[in-house]
Amino acid sequence: MTTPGEEAPVTSDFVRSYVITGGRDLPSSDELALHTLVTLAPERTLPLGAGPEVRAIWELCAGGYLSVAEVAGHLGLPVGVARLLLTDLSEQGHLLRRAEPPRAQNVDRATLEKVLNGLQSLIG
Repeated sequence: MTTPGEEAPVTSDFVRSYVITGGRDLPSSDELALHTLVTLAPERTLPLGAGPEVRAIWELCAGGYLSVAEVAGHLGLPVGVARLLLTDLSEQGHLLRRAEPPRAQNVDRATLEKVLNGLQSLIG
């Protein structure tokens, strides 16, 4: 806490996010949900002049599909900043996006009992 008249120190994380985004507004969560899966498009090359964060995203997404939340977590970036960088790469055609997987649906008890009985008969 600071006393009156004393300035609070500015952390590098606050300035860094502003610098990474170039001061642009962060995209809405409707464009890229936290569970949206992203990966590199085939046969794409890293954009010229890509910053370290874009390079890190490139390396992460080269391994297969990751969610937006996972990308942000691996990079230690705020979700909004990761979402902005991923949106940029997607609009440039470097990323493939898949909607989040549908939620599991409940199965009725009778079906589960039939499966359990079948497994028990196989195992003995």
